[in-house]
Amino acid sequence: MEQETNSSSAQHQVVTEKCDVYSFGVLALETLMGKHPGELLVSLFASCSKNIMLSYILDPRLSLPSDRRVAKDIVFATTMAFACLRSNPNFRPTMKCVSQVFLHRKRPAADRLQAISLLQLKEHGLYMEDEAKIQSQKSGEIV
Repeated sequence: MEQETNSSSAQHQVVTEKCDVYSFGVLALETLMGKHPGELLVSLFASCSKNIMLSYILDPRLSLPSDRRVAKDIVFATTMAFACLRSNPNFRPTMKCVSQVFLHRKRPAADRLQAISLLQLKEHGLYMEDEAKIQSQKSGEIV
């Protein structure tokens, strides 16, 4: 019954590019976690997520990287995923913005993955979106 309700309400929502951005964020998290993010998506923007550590959500079948560059790439991908998953579609980046950040990114500082919280990544995502807007403005595009 709940599934019927969800699909019924989904029929009345407007599909926009921001839906694709959200889907990209889900896919990115699924890749990092090794499973569908499910409950994490529900709690992601709740206050309880601030105490969840990044290492806790990563695919447990894989060992944590010892290479600092790989750790930075994981932090970056997770940060971008969170930016794409913002609950308000107006605050999600465009896919053009996401691609610009991937192309012109500065690697975020990465401590050990065990020391990074999801809250830190969500806050860093705001900075990364601002950087993408600056890059787009330099190239003369509207974000």
